Amino acid sequence: MDSVGFVSHDHSRCITGGLSAVETYCREKRLQFTPVRRRTLEILLQQHRALGAYEILEYLRDEGLGSQPPVAYRALEFLVKHGFVHKIERLNAFIACMHPGETHTPVFMICRKCDSVAEAQRQPMQGQLGDAARAAGFLIERTVVEAEGLCPRCQD
Repeated sequence: MDSVGFVSHDHSRCITGGLSAVETYCREKRLQFTPVRRRTLEILLQQHRALGAYEILEYLRDEGLGSQPPVAYRALEFLVKHGFVHKIERLNAFIACMHPGETHTPVFMICRKCDSVAEAQRQPMQGQLGDAARAAGFLIERTVVEAEGLCPRCQD
């Protein structure tokens, strides 16, 4: 399980790689990757943390890309629907996906002190949840797992 968020990495590379992966995916699937959608994703990639819709709207407003909440919400809805961005329920915020366009089941580790978020992956049909689903004849299609604790920086 690899995680991103609490460890140092080449941040500029994850921005360009994330945008490139989404552009390719949208082109292949014939999806409209509008300037507002692109900039919304770029903001999330650049900030490298979970942001609320109104925080994103402030960036968009300052850049002349829209000032009404539906502008940000529509962009986020598109990005979440296609797996480019995840909603962090506990924070009511959004974070760029570290594996855009890939089918995966993310697990989010959220620091209760600084609200930083790391994304990791897991297999939903494994472990106790998978066992319970199989026993009930249930097919898991989507899960959201958010773990709260302390990031390495806040433990010090």
